[in-house]
Amino acid sequence: MFEKLGSVKDKYEELTRLVSDPQIIADQAVWQKYMKEMGEMEPIVKKYDEYVRATEDLEFAKQMIAEESDEEMRDMAKAEAAEQEKAIEQISHDLKILLIPKDPNDERNVILEIRAGTGGEEAALFGGDLLRMYTRYAERHRWKVEIMDLADTGIGGVKEAEVLIKGKGAYSRLKFESGVHRVQRVPETETSGRIHTSAATVAVLPEVDDVEVHIDPNDVKTDVYRASGNGGQCVNTTDSAVRLTHLPTGIVVTCQDEKSQIKNREKAMKVLKARIYDKMQQEQADKIAAERREQVGSGDRSERIRTYNFPQGRISDHRIGLTIYKLDAFLDGEIDEVIDALITDDQTRKMNSI
Repeated sequence: MFEKLGSVKDKYEELTRLVSDPQIIADQAVWQKYMKEMGEMEPIVKKYDEYVRATEDLEFAKQMIAEESDEEMRDMAKAEAAEQEKAIEQISHDLKILLIPKDPNDERNVILEIRAGTGGEEAALFGGDLLRMYTRYAERHRWKVEIMDLADTGIGGVKEAEVLIKGKGAYSRLKFESGVHRVQRVPETETSGRIHTSAATVAVLPEVDDVEVHIDPNDVKTDVYRASGNGGQCVNTTDSAVRLTHLPTGIVVTCQDEKSQIKNREKAMKVLKARIYDKMQQEQADKIAAERREQVGSGDRSERIRTYNFPQGRISDHRIGLTIYKLDAFLDGEIDEVIDALITDDQTRKMNSI
């Protein structure tokens, strides 16, 4: 780890010299690139300098303990050595976190997809609960929420929903939500009081830029049709809904939220690019290591990740073995306690590999 830190400091010092070079300053594109690299390295370099100073102070204290004859001075040196050892331990931990490779998608906006799974109408009602939960969570973080597509049941249930969540760091907080969410509760229509188990699937995709995913217009089949559901008069009586089919991958995206066919197509194209990007990332991950898909944050949506038990007011995240009893607050968007635990677990896994 410290060999890596030494090379980071050397590169930082080289960049410091370059950004002061008049020729580099004249080329603003290069200068900005170097400044951005410096900005990313600066926290690591500062923390490394702290580590060097602490180790030097520790060595000096140890030397005093070995050479000093005055007992009071020796006690002071021992106290200083203990303090520096504790500081070095904390700094080393901080450095490991700083050296964890950054997810390039962390600062992106999010396209959140919710689909009702097994359980019929009860699964759709749970899908509606999840949509409200994530909407409330976004509101708590002052992120903007934009419904891109919604197929509801008319009584609060959601069969499918696509939501764009705009906000700094949205993906870094929500990326661990991908997976199968299971609910256990007594449906309102159940007269015998029997608990039913239903499920909904959540997918979290980073919104991508045009330059990252190029789509050949010839590869996209566009269909327009009349929107359905609880829309306004104009929405339901014009061919404003759009369906895009990406022929090479078979990915299909629909959008019918806007009155304008053009706006629906723009929104559908955003979702299509995000899904293609997600597919590209997943294929790359599969090639690198099959076991990575089993780790927290892999985006594997094939297995149950969390259970919401209404009779006990319990939420259990099965990936990290965490259980809390705050169901009402959780469904109202207070989900940071679990997200923080998932992030900590992910960081620990990555630190152990450094």
